[in-house]
Amino acid sequence: MKRFFDWFNNLYPIWLVSLAVIAFFKPETMLWFDRPWIFWSLASSMLGMGLTLSMDDFRAIAKMPSSVALGFAAQYTIMPLAGWLVTKLLNLEAGLAVGIILVASCPGGMASNMISYLARANVALSVVLTMFSTLLAFFFTPMWTSVLAGKYVPVDAWGLCLSALQLTIAPVVLGVLIRWRLPRVADQIGACGPTVAVVAFTLVSGGIVAASAASIAEHFGVLALAAALLHVIGFVVGYLLPKVLRFPESVARTVSIEVGMQNGGMAASLAREHFAVMPLAAAAGVFSGVLQNVIGGLAAAFWKRRKPSA
Repeated sequence: MKRFFDWFNNLYPIWLVSLAVIAFFKPETMLWFDRPWIFWSLASSMLGMGLTLSMDDFRAIAKMPSSVALGFAAQYTIMPLAGWLVTKLLNLEAGLAVGIILVASCPGGMASNMISYLARANVALSVVLTMFSTLLAFFFTPMWTSVLAGKYVPVDAWGLCLSALQLTIAPVVLGVLIRWRLPRVADQIGACGPTVAVVAFTLVSGGIVAASAASIAEHFGVLALAAALLHVIGFVVGYLLPKVLRFPESVARTVSIEVGMQNGGMAASLAREHFAVMPLAAAAGVFSGVLQNVIGGLAAAFWKRRKPSA
């Protein structure tokens, strides 16, 4: 069964793109997957993440403070500012600009841990950074979205904060508590965590593409360009900064991946909840989810053939 789950999870980009294409051409197949389904799917994937975390993961923060501080600071400065820059360079209309900024202000996604493993990066650091950025997303995601997207549309920062708490802190903390008090149960359920996350975001993408099919068709080119540009900037600057600061190659790769890969599902869910009148805002999260996996996969294939020098 484990081999099947691994096989299924490794084909995540294929499931994601396939269902998105089906939902685009046949929206009626996925229109049923609306807000409540989207919310609970993302919360379930966050619970799965919490179930994989132990107290040792939290203690690991103390063992690599400078790397964690660098990765976290890069995550919540490079990407939000890159999102703002992309909106300016491409002169994006309001809905798409809000979506790109929201994506850029979200924490790293769990897919970054898998990409870090494939890229021969520091997987432990990747897990810690994903956990740390996710736990503090309830503050930084609304803060950056309000600051950078507030001029495009009124932003309910408190509402975003509450939604982020419900989507991230509550399920992750619940998962950690279950692992602490019921480790065997956590092992049994947590083994399915990555698969739940794959299915969740695949369905979320399908539901959002179906609901936004007309807008996506009209703005497909600029959507793809904006999302690709955002993540390329994240990967490149996220790699160069640690190198300039003389961190080891494995840390540079990890920070690059953590900065370049965002939680597109969370961005899409928040956009559907708080910017429902702007379908392109949620669509940006979908394009982000697809393109970051393509870019991350290419980066991992390149790095996999090159052992970190230090």
